Amino acid sequence: MTVALWCVLVAGLLPYAVFGPAASKLDSLLPRSSARELEGLPARAYGTHLNHFEAFPFFAAAVLAAQVVEGPSAIVNWLAVAFIVVRVAYTYFYMSSLQPYRSISFFVGLLIVIAIFVIPAFH
Repeated sequence: MTVALWCVLVAGLLPYAVFGPAASKLDSLLPRSSARELEGLPARAYGTHLNHFEAFPFFAAAVLAAQVVEGPSAIVNWLAVAFIVVRVAYTYFYMSSLQPYRSISFFVGLLIVIAIFVIPAFH
């Protein structure tokens, strides 16, 4: 397995790593409806949780497409690691309410995923 594929596993687990502060405030019988009432850190944790789910499919598809088209690639491996680092930074910025860093890290992550998709086209 390549480093990039391991990064897909890490990215798939990120939504669960940040859910703790929100989970403690949710009604376990009706978690989706009680999520609307979250405030402060639990609300930001829940938002981070959802955003990780939203970012995951595009990243996973990019890595898998790059692996299929090009095979193992050092560039894709480094970009995948960079994506994980940026998403961890994004988590910190979101949980700490640090704008515009949160938005910047989101778009850097998006650019990395686009690069993972595009780079195999030029090899």
